[in-house]
Amino acid sequence: MKSLKYLEHYPSHIKTQVQQLISDKKLDKYLLKNYPKSHDIKSDKALYDYTIDLKNNFLKKSLPLSKVIYDGKINVINDALGLHTFISRVQGGKLKSKNEIRVASMFKNCPEEFLRMIIVHELSHIKEKSHDKAFYKLCTYMEPSYHQYELDLRIYLTYVDKFGKLYF
Repeated sequence: MKSLKYLEHYPSHIKTQVQQLISDKKLDKYLLKNYPKSHDIKSDKALYDYTIDLKNNFLKKSLPLSKVIYDGKINVINDALGLHTFISRVQGGKLKSKNEIRVASMFKNCPEEFLRMIIVHELSHIKEKSHDKAFYKLCTYMEPSYHQYELDLRIYLTYVDKFGKLYF
């Protein structure tokens, strides 16, 4: 089976299905059938507002977010889909902390479900730092279809890696 780097940790039957879709030249049809259109969250302000709405619905008592932006410097192929950073600084006699979320710019033009999955993932890091059972429980609390969206996002990244951009 050819390398499917975004699906390495998935069971072999899923990788076989994806490989079959690639061989049949139907991977794009699978994605477009399930996710026919892109979201309308194009600006950093719209992304911030979208993220704050999610945060306020599910993580009201968590630390505030100081910044949420699309970041053109995140290389999805080698790095991550998004980044959550927690910065602590001493200012005078006080310790100030900031939470920031950065989403790879390539996700400006993707289905909302994929963007939501990334935001839910990064918001979950505010409460749970490591990718453990509690982390994924929080992700599925905020988005019940989290695991399906993550799989389909990885399938989308496989498509982009093999064939280039897909327009929703």
